[in-house]
Amino acid sequence: MAGADKHVAVLAFPFGTHAPPLLSLVRKIAAEAPEATFSFFSTSRSNASVFSSLKEEELHNIKAYNVPDGLPEGYVPSGHPLEPIFLFIKAMQQNYRLTMDDAVANTGKKITCLVTDAMYWFGAGFAEEMQVKWIPLWTAGPHSVLIHILTDHIREKIGTKDVPGDQSLSFLTGFPELKASHLPEGVVDDIEQPFSTMLQKMGIELPRASALAINSFAGLNPLIEKELESKFQLLLNIGPFTLTTPQAVNSDEQGCIEWLNKHEKGSVVYISFGSVIMPPPHELTALAEALEDCKFPFIWAFRGNPEKQLPNGFLERTKSQGKVVSWAPQMEILKHASVGVFLTHGGWNSVLECIVGGVPMIGRPFFGDQRINIWMLAKLLGVGVGLQNGVLAKETILKTLKSTMTGEEGKVMRQKMAELKEMAWKAVEPDGSSTKNLCTLMQIILG
Repeated sequence: MAGADKHVAVLAFPFGTHAPPLLSLVRKIAAEAPEATFSFFSTSRSNASVFSSLKEEELHNIKAYNVPDGLPEGYVPSGHPLEPIFLFIKAMQQNYRLTMDDAVANTGKKITCLVTDAMYWFGAGFAEEMQVKWIPLWTAGPHSVLIHILTDHIREKIGTKDVPGDQSLSFLTGFPELKASHLPEGVVDDIEQPFSTMLQKMGIELPRASALAINSFAGLNPLIEKELESKFQLLLNIGPFTLTTPQAVNSDEQGCIEWLNKHEKGSVVYISFGSVIMPPPHELTALAEALEDCKFPFIWAFRGNPEKQLPNGFLERTKSQGKVVSWAPQMEILKHASVGVFLTHGGWNSVLECIVGGVPMIGRPFFGDQRINIWMLAKLLGVGVGLQNGVLAKETILKTLKSTMTGEEGKVMRQKMAELKEMAWKAVEPDGSSTKNLCTLMQIILG
């Protein structure tokens, strides 16, 4: 599709789960254009992580470049968990620019297209300066990127000082019953933080993109989709990435699937709060006690030390009921017929994996887009439910598990989720919307 003169610069955000989906997309495109050059820019730590499992033949036209992490020489951490991210953000624009110059010198090829994490608002200026197309990728959902695009509008309407959590945002098209408490941090609070500033600038600059690519699929949120389409030259839903781009082969060393094979359809609760955060100790205790009392079989992907962090004797008392593992092949678990519900933090990758597997969700969100994801699942789609007060409390968990696993509410959620699952799988068929959008994206990047 593309010749040897093409040089695509790919700028990844090196924290959380941002870089892997971007590399996955690039691998998909690079495989279709073996003569083109793809330069992938991230920090050395991030690159080491995302490239570690890939073989040389999978990367023959993709080269990783290490961008400085922004930490000063002799850096001593202050203890603030976000400090390394803030320091990276402060220096990133100049650091990417200099490393891109190195890649141009190294390859002898001018950059012909710029693909970035959507948060990199400065991609608009870089692309204009280089006179190339800018394609940002938003790795989360369409509803959350629309909120960031509308940030200034929201701030004008409800302010940024001591906004009550129950403040209504009903003035936003496509967001019925949305409250300020559902918004990602930085929209109306902590607006001076580096992360908040980056996302606010993103909301302003994104409409300048040649096209916005989203890890989602057409028809998920028609009203929100229509609003987004009105703001962009081109909106391309190219997901779910679990179906449209190359995925790592997941091992199952702890025998999760074999264990699931022994259980009845829809009988198992799967629990995971992602790879970044852990609920506080009192919530872990509440969850463990609820699981023990409810008697539903469960698989719990537990980051940490369950012997020390869960109630004394819990693992022994529940060994015939549940399975606690340090890592689980999540996509394979969510596709398994015996799984009835997923208790999750509500990260976007987990949401899409639930849709692909057809499993309803119970949400305990922590930060970022997780609260608005859970709101969307409950209020717009009817395939999930948030916990009362947004925390893990024993009686709330028991009540919610019973209603979703054996009650009418769960039955309705499963029916609605089956419809979404069908929609997602249709989108990735040979003539599906996501498949067509991926072809369009490739033509723009390599054209």
